Amino acid sequence: MNTRSIRRSAGVLACAAPLLASAQQATPSASVAQLDTIVVTASRTPQELKNVLSDTSVIDRETLSRAGQSSLAEVLSRSHGIEYVNNGGPQTATSLFMRGANSNQTLVLIDGQRINNASSGIPALNAIPADSIERIEIVRGAASSLYGADAIGGVINVITRQASDKPLSAYSNIGFGTYGTSSYNAGISGASNGWTYSLSGGYQQSHGFDATTTRNPFSHNPDKDSYYQNNVAGSLGYEWKPEQKLSVQVYQTRVNGGYDNGEPYFNDRSVQKLENYSITSENRLADFWKSTLRVGYMVDDNESRNAPADLSPGNSPDGRTTFRTRQNQYSWQNDFRLAENQKFTLAYEHLDQRVKGDIADFTDFMNVTYGDYSQTRRHVNSFTGVYLGDFGRHHVQASLRNDNVSEVGHRTTGGLAYGFDLTGNLRATVAANTGFRAPSFNDLYYPDIGGYVGNPRLKPEESRNGEIGLKYQDDTSELGVVYYHTRVKNLIQTQALDPSNPFAGSTLGNVGRATLQGFTVSGAHSFGNTRIRASLDLSNPKNDDTNEQLLRRARTVLRTSIDHRFDQLLVGAEWYVSDERYDVGQTYMAGYGLFNLTASYDITRNFQVQVRWNNVFDKHYTLAEGYATPGSNAFVNLSWRM
Repeated sequence: MNTRSIRRSAGVLACAAPLLASAQQATPSASVAQLDTIVVTASRTPQELKNVLSDTSVIDRETLSRAGQSSLAEVLSRSHGIEYVNNGGPQTATSLFMRGANSNQTLVLIDGQRINNASSGIPALNAIPADSIERIEIVRGAASSLYGADAIGGVINVITRQASDKPLSAYSNIGFGTYGTSSYNAGISGASNGWTYSLSGGYQQSHGFDATTTRNPFSHNPDKDSYYQNNVAGSLGYEWKPEQKLSVQVYQTRVNGGYDNGEPYFNDRSVQKLENYSITSENRLADFWKSTLRVGYMVDDNESRNAPADLSPGNSPDGRTTFRTRQNQYSWQNDFRLAENQKFTLAYEHLDQRVKGDIADFTDFMNVTYGDYSQTRRHVNSFTGVYLGDFGRHHVQASLRNDNVSEVGHRTTGGLAYGFDLTGNLRATVAANTGFRAPSFNDLYYPDIGGYVGNPRLKPEESRNGEIGLKYQDDTSELGVVYYHTRVKNLIQTQALDPSNPFAGSTLGNVGRATLQGFTVSGAHSFGNTRIRASLDLSNPKNDDTNEQLLRRARTVLRTSIDHRFDQLLVGAEWYVSDERYDVGQTYMAGYGLFNLTASYDITRNFQVQVRWNNVFDKHYTLAEGYATPGSNAFVNLSWRM
């Protein structure tokens, strides 16, 4: 798939855009403009999605239920402005690029709690199964003035399954697919006499496919890299009187997956564990004042097992490298209603991060263990203020935040957005934001191993972002156009310890600059029983020092989908087209197009069968040089709902 064909497709989308904006009203049941959709992430307080000033979207439960065998990263990449890369399968290390920003420059939350790994700065997306999620809120653009460090590209808030408002609800799923994949999920939830509860769990396993290709000669191992994953989640809440509620949430997930790290006689596995716990007290202290007090605890453990297969590395300590992150999170948020259409939020947060690294390697059949980090703990104290105001056709959001990070001192970020209603359905917006990313423990304190060592003198990466947009929405149509421009300085990149000595090894320095700019058009329209969606990203993620395209990111991405309902049968098709990209050493990776088919059939009111067929035409494509991607694959799921 070359650039010319993509631009032809872009022309078709551009010609269709006015039709979306001028579409006439269809049946209410086919509405795509979710006027009553409520989001929290864009301002830290509940808002109707149609009133949000930032580039925000929601992936709902219906979309997730049709994800089939797709990973969370794949589901996210079907939304505009997001690309992903993994190292040969859904169980492997995964990077996410939002508006061209690095994976460690996008903040990921689970139920409002940050999960970016303190060691690497990268969230463990490969450990989160899509079936455990209720919905996902995506806020694009710098959001450090709302959430602090790591939100240069934006924020993704993964909200796990919530309690039903009925006394008892239950569901279960069983599915089978290509590569020997199978999946089992079940859950119950309910509400009665002020109590709410939910409990769910799931298990997925797959024989997998070979994670690497022959173009990766130092890691290629011609085998199938299998994986299995399990998760459990629960919540319990009690509201003893209106707007006085105490709740507890628990989320645990674990994935054990194979990967290729070299010799055929080695059995390499990676075990990723992610846990999130929180206690929340929501209290209406006065008519104008709501208080939310939360205490949270997050666990992120990654263990790589690298040892000869006959030594059973899963049962012995040989060749294990383990990185452990613990994050204690405390927050007290106060929401004040200043007037009927004005709100102010004041929040204090404390973050305590602890890491431990047991770094080892199985070299020449001898287990070699290296040291831990020189520093293993840091604290962040933060104050945030957010103002929201609606004055007729004028809308304002302003935010200011100060983060005191123990290694790097105070960092103040701000955001200002303004919207003007040109008509009852059309709004123009303009926004400016600043952001930063604090260096991770790997950046700062990684021990001297194999010629690489961390640099404790690193400064935070900093960004300035500006954007303008137009948003149209009615009962059956929505259309968004956004232009954004982000400058990032103090980028942390590899540099030589001693430029005059090529054998001296390497470290990191604040030596890079980047510009992330782009233009996005996205739209949807319903007519009768048919729904169409499309988006086009035209971007230029550029390294300012080399004037080269940032690695593994495309300049052009086109997404289209169509669904049609025939009574009990819903059928759909998706087309994803990506421009060429480059990997390390400016290795060329060709553009590609993927065509997917979906279907669901309501057997009864309670039973439904779902089918998803990804990569129908078995296209061969590359996301990371030397790493494999799945061929044509299908998944059939039987679901039951009560």
